[in-house]
Amino acid sequence: MRIFVLIELTAFFAFLTAQEKDTTFILTGLEITSTRKVSTSYGEPLAISVITPKEFAKSRSYGLDDALGMVPGVFAQSRYGNQDIRITIRGFGARGAGERSNSGTSRGIRVLLDGFPETEPDGRTSFDLIDVSTINKIEVIRSNSSALWGNGAGGLVSISSNTVFETPFVSLRAYSGSFGFSKHVFQSGLNIGDGKFFLNVSNTCADGWRRHSSSAQTTVNTGISAPIGKSTNVGIFLMGTSNIFHIPGPLSQKQLDKDPQQAQNDTSFYLPTYVARDERRHNRLGRLGIAVSHSFNDGNDFSANAFVSPKYLQRSERNTFRDFTRYHVGGSGIFRNRIDLDDVHHLIASIGIDEAYQDGSILFYQLKNGQRDSVLVDNKREAANSFGFFIQEELNINDRIIVSLGARYDNVTYQTENFITPTGLSDKKSFSKISPKAGIIFRLSLTHSLYASFGGGVEVPAGNETDPPQGLADTRAINPLLEPIISSTLEIGTKQFLTLDHAVIKNLTYDAAAYRVITTHDIVPYQNGRFYLTAGKTERFGFEVGLSVQFEAGLTFSTAASLSTNKYLEYTIDSVFTKRPIAASLSGKQASYADNDVVGIPSFIMNNRLRYDVPIADGLYSEITIQSIGKYFADDRNTLRVPAYTIMNATIGFANPTLISKDIGFHGFISLNNVSDTKFISSAYINPDYGRNTTTSNEAVYLEPGLPRHFVASFGLHYNY
Repeated sequence: MRIFVLIELTAFFAFLTAQEKDTTFILTGLEITSTRKVSTSYGEPLAISVITPKEFAKSRSYGLDDALGMVPGVFAQSRYGNQDIRITIRGFGARGAGERSNSGTSRGIRVLLDGFPETEPDGRTSFDLIDVSTINKIEVIRSNSSALWGNGAGGLVSISSNTVFETPFVSLRAYSGSFGFSKHVFQSGLNIGDGKFFLNVSNTCADGWRRHSSSAQTTVNTGISAPIGKSTNVGIFLMGTSNIFHIPGPLSQKQLDKDPQQAQNDTSFYLPTYVARDERRHNRLGRLGIAVSHSFNDGNDFSANAFVSPKYLQRSERNTFRDFTRYHVGGSGIFRNRIDLDDVHHLIASIGIDEAYQDGSILFYQLKNGQRDSVLVDNKREAANSFGFFIQEELNINDRIIVSLGARYDNVTYQTENFITPTGLSDKKSFSKISPKAGIIFRLSLTHSLYASFGGGVEVPAGNETDPPQGLADTRAINPLLEPIISSTLEIGTKQFLTLDHAVIKNLTYDAAAYRVITTHDIVPYQNGRFYLTAGKTERFGFEVGLSVQFEAGLTFSTAASLSTNKYLEYTIDSVFTKRPIAASLSGKQASYADNDVVGIPSFIMNNRLRYDVPIADGLYSEITIQSIGKYFADDRNTLRVPAYTIMNATIGFANPTLISKDIGFHGFISLNNVSDTKFISSAYINPDYGRNTTTSNEAVYLEPGLPRHFVASFGLHYNY
């Protein structure tokens, strides 16, 4: 049934395309930089979505899930209603739930903020520095992008702060909502000569719906960008944050049915007592970044950036208190050359290099009543270095056909040292890979293109994923069984913006893509991520559609839908590395999970939005969104099913900004989310632990319930001076 829905959508916009009228479309606002050059999505053989604040300005603006809902192929959920979210793109990143340092971080997807990497050298991404309420634009590459960005084959999320403004301004916003949610945001922008200065400050607090799920975050983001001479531009960016959130933990089905608000406080051998240990993350970090761009002439330009990010991270987890002191440094440089072979043929070459290094100590203390005791039990060092070099060639065969070829070499090295335990182990391991890329575009107009592409991908196991399984922990510090995740993606697609000569419909935007991903050494977590094993080979087929129709009467309908099948082709699990009751279900010491569904990936995702902008009241709008998520499995045996769900949200508000006077405007909204108070699962642990006491009755403990019905209201003032 769902495939027919997508086919009907495709047929619908194909019919409308036939009625397109000849019109000149201004590309202002559609420029992208996530492809490492200034371009538009219509000129790239990749699935790319661009998100503006209009898409998420009526949300709580706490986690990136508020902003990514209308991107086809993206599955983004808040685990506890705060900044701790789970992001999956075409199945990449699905293992990022669970514990063992997975809280507050993502896998498999690279994230940039103002051009600087939020993703660490080992592939982990935390969201501490990201404040959704101050974002100006988000670019999402859904295609395999390792040939451009290296480690992280699942794509790219590139975020730009609100640094684009024409006149100086000051903006104040206040949010209030259910479960003690409160947020205050201050923004300002100032023109200094030909340059621009900006300052964003925000503070967010929430009591949380579930017990032991409170959170608080304060973020400061400031910078200046200015030209130096006619051909050079320099930007200096400074950020800092303090972010703390408490972790309620997963529940068994019986616990969920009895009281979904409870936090995990089971005293079973396998289950951590999240409440007793006061499980939490408290991260304090900052970043200083410098970006430079220079144009030598019309055909040659160079851009580079460098950054340093000190971090002080504290965690109560695994019955210890941990202090992380780290520094993350790095930079990148890209040279681009354009050669006009004649009036029709153009050759554009890009050569670039990326380097990032993170190092620091971890001090392990005994935990006493959820607090750090004075007894130091371990002292370790963890370091990771990521180096990448890429080259890309793009040839305009004529004004309609563009061919691109490229490749990238990546090397990621881990090193761990133990300084206090006499029998402690030290280890070092490197992962390297070359990722190819090829694509072709047929441009039917400035805003209509067809494309096909092939991309190779590489993703190395993150630092905490290299812990050896039991049986090897006494002899190795880094799991010798793990290899890089190698993937290849074949994709075809089309995208278009068109204005219609139609009495009802004003304009229409759509993109559609079909893909096939083959992955070897796919990393799979076991026992809530206590260790990781690899599946031999997996296959993912998918079809994605994004559609937005603007009607003359003020209505806008948008949908983002994806349908996929995700299977293990080769996967033999050895019970030597697993604990009961998982091993008890296996035949002998091994079992094959070939042809089972890959864990953590819904086969169907659809988000629909209907918005009405009232013509007689400038800025007034109402909006309804409906999100439907299909079922998926949480274990490789495909016995633990996470049920499908559908939830609806409703909003009424004034768009930003509705003018009170010439220079002062206001904006605000009231939103009711999960209107029907649907009970649903917002995230699930992969291959989870099983409880062994009367509370859990040997049940899997893996379910994280989503927020019930709740509201959020916001009001803001904007002053141009």
